[in-house]
Amino acid sequence: MKHKRYHLTLLIILAVIWTFLAINPIYRDVWFAENILLLIFVPILIFTYNKFQFSSLSYTLIFIFLVLQTIGSHYSYAEVPFILDATRNHYDRVVHFLFGVVFYFPVYEIITKKLKIKGIWAHIFTFSIIASLKGIYEILEWGYIVVTRDSTAGISFLGAQGDVWDAQKDMGLGMIGALISEIIIWLRK
Repeated sequence: MKHKRYHLTLLIILAVIWTFLAINPIYRDVWFAENILLLIFVPILIFTYNKFQFSSLSYTLIFIFLVLQTIGSHYSYAEVPFILDATRNHYDRVVHFLFGVVFYFPVYEIITKKLKIKGIWAHIFTFSIIASLKGIYEILEWGYIVVTRDSTAGISFLGAQGDVWDAQKDMGLGMIGALISEIIIWLRK
């Protein structure tokens, strides 16, 4: 019961943050595109909650990632007020890295608890899923630009900021994040 209350609290806080950041985003079409996956993913988590519950750690990590995703969708990833380097806004790179860190844990839980795969194979499958999701997302970003044919919105959504290797770096950072989570799980055993 205590865990359910905590999970519900995370959902409510996310809904409040999401609602607040849905008000007057910089690019409404970018906001919509960035939120399609969130609007699909969160209801799936809600509807499957009674059949499969992640650990509170996984729900917390997913919550953190979705808050960062919501912030990125409000400003567009390239324009989030986040500065590590004056020549490029690295917010998108941080979030791509955190995707690998954050989603490794819930995917690993599904692999080990629901599919009952253990040992090295659980890690191989989990890492492969994270790497595949990163590649699929980069293709979806490219597809958005092709479909919308709106260069301003497309470039804002893509967030490449002039880097021709942006997609590869984003995928690589997600895989490095997943590898770090994999090492953390191995060390905890």
